[in-house]
Amino acid sequence: MRLLFFPLFLAFTLCFMPLAWGQKNINTLEPIRIEADRMESSQEKNVIVFSGNVHANQADLIINADTMTVRYHSGNTDQPDDTTDVPAGGLSRQIDTITAKGNVKVVRGDWIAHGDSMDFKSDERIVILSGNAKAWQDQNMVSGEKIILYLDEGKSVVERSTKEGERVKAFIYPASQDDKDKNVPSQEQ
Repeated sequence: MRLLFFPLFLAFTLCFMPLAWGQKNINTLEPIRIEADRMESSQEKNVIVFSGNVHANQADLIINADTMTVRYHSGNTDQPDDTTDVPAGGLSRQIDTITAKGNVKVVRGDWIAHGDSMDFKSDERIVILSGNAKAWQDQNMVSGEKIILYLDEGKSVVERSTKEGERVKAFIYPASQDDKDKNVPSQEQ
């Protein structure tokens, strides 16, 4: 029985990462606030580069990094765009990709992740955290060279490094009986 319980528990617990991202969808109509020491933009290249102590947030999602590059879909912004709710002549455009590099930290609720870089692909709704990637929820932790989060599918993949001997690691702490009791509805109601 115990041998059957552990794989089921492991599979259930490893689902914590996609749930942290997918359980509460981020309201994409919320403004994205980005602060940095420097900002450089190029309308010709459809790119904005933020550098130096970058702090970005949208609703309860926070991203910190040394640099952040925001790429926009190229296209005519003189016409209103149903996907961005931007009036004709507006300055906003639909984001294509966001790349963060250097000391990347991503926080959403009780989920925290670190890595050397992060890529967000808007069309595919995929977040890729790479370079000694680690993610925590409560005491539970997974690590590998790369963590891929498929936001719409509620799925994650952790990949190992190509270095010999490197493997994906997971540390999972079972919930205490007190925690289980808090989640059980009272039968007196």
